[in-house]
Amino acid sequence: MSVLDAATPTPLSTALAPLLAAGEPPAFSVLRAEGGSAFVLVCDHASARIPGSLGLLGLSEGERASHIAWDIGAAAVAQALSERLDASLILQNYSRLVVDCNRPPHSPEFIATQSEWGRVSGNLHLSAEQAAARRLQIFNPYHAAITTLLDQRMLARKPTILIAVHSFTPVYRGDSRPWHIGLMYRQDRHGLAAEMLKRLGRDERLTVGDNEPYAIDDDLDHTLPLHGEMRGIAHVGIEIRQDLIADQAGQKNWAGRLASLLKQLPAGLAAA
Repeated sequence: MSVLDAATPTPLSTALAPLLAAGEPPAFSVLRAEGGSAFVLVCDHASARIPGSLGLLGLSEGERASHIAWDIGAAAVAQALSERLDASLILQNYSRLVVDCNRPPHSPEFIATQSEWGRVSGNLHLSAEQAAARRLQIFNPYHAAITTLLDQRMLARKPTILIAVHSFTPVYRGDSRPWHIGLMYRQDRHGLAAEMLKRLGRDERLTVGDNEPYAIDDDLDHTLPLHGEMRGIAHVGIEIRQDLIADQAGQKNWAGRLASLLKQLPAGLAAA
């Protein structure tokens, strides 16, 4: 099965009303599925798009464009990294407020009813069928695509390092965040995070977060525990502060910086 085949609905999903209309993007996009790099990039919060069938979720234009809806700049950095590294990239195409693809289904933030700024009224009082439609038509196909791509690489014995690309707001609930970049990891038996932290730390201009501003948590994270930890492959989450990658110049700068760093990592970090 190809990565694109992973978008095929499950039998249960066919009993639900279609969430995505004809002409709307699928749940995920894949760039460079046959990329020659050992790196596989994923971007869980790549888009602020909301399916037309859901209206605007009760959000203002400013809220829909803000960090509560997506990881600002992350997709552009991931796309530039994919190009520079010839790395496979899977992007999630809908807002985290539709369904958060980096939250386990049991998490209260899986379909958030509360953002940093207030209620997400369009997510209140969902029926079981409405919630299931989001899970089965967006969340499941996205993670199935990652699973399929990694399975194909394992079968072909291709060296593989999984990297999740995120961004974070400079101020959250009134607290300033000094880090320019942070790495998220929990199991680092391959030494990937340690190697990256060492290299990032050589630049005295950078304030680097070691599991800051976020650390992996079973109730708040899904992608790296599922696709990295459970497989036992080298993996890390990269968090870049959003004001640094809010425009093309910043995105290009950080993609170049990270591509240079990743190319310098020891080849032995990748699992085949």
